[in-house]
Amino acid sequence: MRRPDLVRFLSTLSGFRRPSAAWEQVATPPDAAADLLLAAYARGDLVGCDVLDLGSGTGRLALGAAWLGAARVVGVEGEAEALEVARANAERAGLECQWVLSPVLTYDVPTDTVVMNPPFGAQRRHADRPFWDRALTLARRAVYAFSLAESRTFIVRRAVAHGARIDDTRPVPWELPATFPYHRKARVPLSVDRWILRAQRDNVP
Repeated sequence: MRRPDLVRFLSTLSGFRRPSAAWEQVATPPDAAADLLLAAYARGDLVGCDVLDLGSGTGRLALGAAWLGAARVVGVEGEAEALEVARANAERAGLECQWVLSPVLTYDVPTDTVVMNPPFGAQRRHADRPFWDRALTLARRAVYAFSLAESRTFIVRRAVAHGARIDDTRPVPWELPATFPYHRKARVPLSVDRWILRAQRDNVP
């Protein structure tokens, strides 16, 4: 699998039409998304697996998983307009995903692998917590996700509470483009980590 081809595909997908600061609707950078998806691909947690994208937004991670060979992909998103864009992206790419309009906390269908770029909590304190708890509850194999570096202690504690182990964590390059009216700089670098958490149910028949 050639990384440039995946990055190129992810770059063609449309983003949010009217991004909401309250929902922290910022698109996942294509390079970071490719890093996360290829990590899942290399570890056998994507091809032929059921994959869930929590807070799927306009579908970048979900469609990347489908493009790489996931057996079934579900994108769960609480904002209807974002799902409209995701559906249009899927149709244009000729990929099949199931899109579910639902709050993250009420979605309860287990899956093999969870991929997600949850809110970082910049606008609503602890907005990321429901995503991590739901992901660690639903994943049978692993969780692949992004977070701010300052959330490391919290994520380690949630992993321990759910009986998961940390497979890998590392910083990823991340620049936030000017997205909302209050942004004054064209781009702002953020300290973001990519996490791989191995679920305690891994390899259980």
